[in-house]
Amino acid sequence: MSDPNSNDFVPPPPPPPPDSGMSDAAAMSTGQTLTGIFFEPSRVFESLRERPRFLAAAIVSTIFLLAFTTLFFQRVGFERMVTEAIESSPRAEQMTPEQKEQAIRLQTSPVVKAIYYCSPIIVVALIIAVGAALYLLGSMLMGRQLRYKQALAVWTYSAMPPIVISMLLNIVLLFLKSPDDYDIVHASRRGLVQANLGLLIDSKAAPVMGTFLSSIDLFAFYGLFLAALGLKKVGKMSSGAAWGIVLTIWIIGVIVRCAFAGITGGAM
Repeated sequence: MSDPNSNDFVPPPPPPPPDSGMSDAAAMSTGQTLTGIFFEPSRVFESLRERPRFLAAAIVSTIFLLAFTTLFFQRVGFERMVTEAIESSPRAEQMTPEQKEQAIRLQTSPVVKAIYYCSPIIVVALIIAVGAALYLLGSMLMGRQLRYKQALAVWTYSAMPPIVISMLLNIVLLFLKSPDDYDIVHASRRGLVQANLGLLIDSKAAPVMGTFLSSIDLFAFYGLFLAALGLKKVGKMSSGAAWGIVLTIWIIGVIVRCAFAGITGGAM
């Protein structure tokens, strides 16, 4: 046995640091995930699998939607938007001038106007809650384990990049184009950026077909790609299963929108 006091004694190496179970991807901060989702979405979703977060991405999406909504109403004129919406509705021909004037007064009242301005907050909250529930249901049907908070993370982070990019483009076009050069009612619902096949048809003449073609949208497919990637990474499922979930939900959404367009007589 060697003598520890001798010059030949070599101390044992220090023990390895404890494994926290967190990979480099899982160690991403919230700020890194918000920017990284645009450039390295795979790494971001791997991070969200370990630490699912959704509130920051939801807030960013809401801010951009609120910004466009507010600027649109200021640029176009809230009363003008309401007036054109009433005049272009299928029920306009059955309304007397007095009824139209009463409807305009009602929809331009301070309470209703505040609801219009705050609608992005309500819409985003509802869509996130329902969308995450659908992802959770889809993963269960596929026999995968996905927590609701993970489903929220996938939905919000896959929806944020298309919303941010499209709203930025909409805001730019809002100041480059005069309100006289576009359909104000359609723009209030779908925005000014036309990255879909709805351009090929008159949506007023064929609202159902116009709704269907407008669903074939570049930004929508960008979101579907991110959602499938997110479900694959966070839910640890195959690409086929992930795409099956997101495409099924998208198809159901298109059918519902087309049904509403057929009932209301206006493109959705």
